[in-house]
Amino acid sequence: MKLKHLLALAVLTTCAWAQNTASARAEDEAAIRKAALDYVEGWYEGNGDRMQAAVHPSLAKRIARTDAATGKTQLQELSAEQLVKYTRDGGGKKTPPAEQVKDVKILDIFQNAATVRAEMAGWVDYMHLAKVDGQWRIVNVLWATKPKK
Repeated sequence: MKLKHLLALAVLTTCAWAQNTASARAEDEAAIRKAALDYVEGWYEGNGDRMQAAVHPSLAKRIARTDAATGKTQLQELSAEQLVKYTRDGGGKKTPPAEQVKDVKILDIFQNAATVRAEMAGWVDYMHLAKVDGQWRIVNVLWATKPKK
């Protein structure tokens, strides 16, 4: 094969690889955003099915809270089961629609791992997602409450 034919083949192969990579990245971003919004909107709607679809059964949701009296900080944790139950019980429905914040930002994606920041009405969640069996699911959430106005 002549050199110019080899170069043309290399360019075409590289372009096809880049298109496939960009397409896969866009699909991952859409699926990650959907999982994060199922979590956020599912909470506000009291929709346990959306929450359950968003989180992995092994989810750990944690917050570091400091006791004002002792100054000691402890981690408090929710499981996937507890979070889905609180969602079904309508905890998020207490936030009026006009006050609901649903700001989701994908911070990083690397292979089968992603980090998302979700700002909600009274807190911010930092989520870790994993692509498990082809589906993006939230496996960890570290959250902090916003200061009261």
